[in-house]
Amino acid sequence: MHTFLLYFGFVVVYVALDAASFIHPRHGLNITPWNPAPALGLVLLLRRGSGALPVFVLAVLLGEYLVRGGPFPWWKSLLSALSLAAGYALFGKVLGQRMQPGTLLDDRAALLGWIVPVVLGTLLNSVVYVTCLQLLGLLPAKGWLTGLLQFWVGDAVGITIAMPLFWWLSGARGRFALRSALMCWETLGYSLFGILALGVAFGLGDDSGFKLFYVLFLPIIWASARQGMAGAILSATLLQVGVIAVVQVLDLSAVTIAELQLLGVVMGLVGFFIGGVVDEQRRTSGELRQTLRLAAAGEMAGALAHELNQPLTALGVYASAYDALQERGETGARLDAAINGMRAEAQRAGDVVRRLRDFFRTGATKLEAVALPQLIESAAEFYRLKANNSGVRFLVPQAPDIVLLADRLQLEVVLRNLLSNAFEAVATVDATARRVSIQATRLPGARVLICVEDSGCGLNTRDAERAFESFHSSKSSGLGLGLVISRAIAETHGGSLWGEVADHGVFKLVLPIQETPNR
Repeated sequence: MHTFLLYFGFVVVYVALDAASFIHPRHGLNITPWNPAPALGLVLLLRRGSGALPVFVLAVLLGEYLVRGGPFPWWKSLLSALSLAAGYALFGKVLGQRMQPGTLLDDRAALLGWIVPVVLGTLLNSVVYVTCLQLLGLLPAKGWLTGLLQFWVGDAVGITIAMPLFWWLSGARGRFALRSALMCWETLGYSLFGILALGVAFGLGDDSGFKLFYVLFLPIIWASARQGMAGAILSATLLQVGVIAVVQVLDLSAVTIAELQLLGVVMGLVGFFIGGVVDEQRRTSGELRQTLRLAAAGEMAGALAHELNQPLTALGVYASAYDALQERGETGARLDAAINGMRAEAQRAGDVVRRLRDFFRTGATKLEAVALPQLIESAAEFYRLKANNSGVRFLVPQAPDIVLLADRLQLEVVLRNLLSNAFEAVATVDATARRVSIQATRLPGARVLICVEDSGCGLNTRDAERAFESFHSSKSSGLGLGLVISRAIAETHGGSLWGEVADHGVFKLVLPIQETPNR
C-alpha cells in the first residue's frame, strides 16, 4: 500500500510539474526552456531502482497526453513519449553507475560526479528526442538545431536546479537539513534579499540586456556560505522559480528565457559548489574534533591510571579491614565504617571513569576547586622516579597556595604532556646537563603562570610557529596532537599555552585563579 501511494504521488507531482513548466513550447511539443519534471523521475530511479521504471514511463506518457495533447496522430505522440522515457531511463541507469547515490552532492567530488553526467546525458537525450521528433514529422527540418538547443537548456537547467531539492526531500537526512534551514531566521533574510535582487535585475536591468543579473548571485552566495548545501538548494530553487515567474509576467521571448536559464544554472552551480565546500569543511572539522578527543583519551590514560590507583588501593585496604573485623566477630560501627569507606571509594573511581567517558564522547569538562600545589605535585609525581633513573635534575619548587576552578584530570593531562616533552628533550643532551623544572608564579590580574623549562635545544622561530599545528611532531612516533590538545584544554579553562623561542625549552601555561585560601 505504501509503495502504491508513493508511485501514485510521484505520477501526480510529475504531471503537475510538467504542466507548470509547459511555457513557450515549440510546435506544442515538450521543448520548453524550463523542465524540472525529469529531475523527479531520475531521483525515483536512483532511490527505487529499475522497478520504478514502468511508473516513470507512465508519468511521461500521461504528461504527454494530459499536458500537451498535440493534434498529431496518437501513435506519433506515443513514439515520441516512449523515446523520451527510454532516454531518461538509460540516463538514470548510467547516472546511478557513475556515482554513489548515497553521497550525492555530499562533497565537491560527488558534485562533479553528478553534474558532468547531467550535462552530457541531457545533451545526448536531447539529440535522440529532437531527432525522433523530426523523423516523425513533428518538427520542421530547419527547426532541429533550435529545438535541440532549447530542449537541452530546458532539461539541463531543470535537472540541475531541481534534482538536488528532490534528492534531499527524498532522504531523512536531507529533509532534516532543509527543515533546519527553513526554521532559521537567516533564511527569511536571504529570501527577501533574493526578491530585492530579482527586482533590481529585471526592473533596472531589462533595458540594458539584463546586465544587472549578477546581483542574483549575492543571495545564493550568502545562503550557501551560511547554511551549506541546504542553503544553496533552497536559494537556487527560490531564485529559479522567481526568474520563471518574472519572465512570465513580463512575457519575455523564449530566446531571452533560455539565456536567463543558462545564467541561472551557472548561478545554481556556484551555490552548490560553495555549499559543498562549506559542508565538507564542517564535516572535516567535526571529524578533527572527534580525532582530537580520541587522542585526548589516550593522553589521559596516564592520568586515569593515577586517579584510579588511589581509590582502588583504598578499596583493597577497606576490604582487608572488613575481612579482619568480620573474623573477629565485629558487627558495630567499625564494620559499618569499612563498608561505607568501600562504597565511597567505589563512587570516587566511578566518577573518574565517567569524567573520562564524557570528555571522550563530547569534550565536556567538570569544573571543581583544585589546589595548585596538589595539581603540580600530582603531575610531577610520576616523573620523580623517571628523573632518578635517567639522571635528570628535576626541580619542583613549592607552588603558591592558590585555588583554580578547573577540571583537574584535564589540567593534569596538560602538565604531564609538557613534562613528557621536556624529559624527551633532555634525553639527547649530556647527562651532566640534564635539567627539567616546573614552577608556578602568581601574576597580576588573578592569574597564575606555570612554566615548564628544560635544558634541551629549545624552539627556533619556525618550530615555535608550528609546535601547535595538528599532526606536526618532532618525534618519530608522535601524532602531533599532544600540544594541540593541551592548548585546547588551556583555552577551555580561560587560559593560554605557548612555547617561547629560546636556547633551551620553555613552555608557559597561564590560567585564571579562582581564589586564594585564607590563612
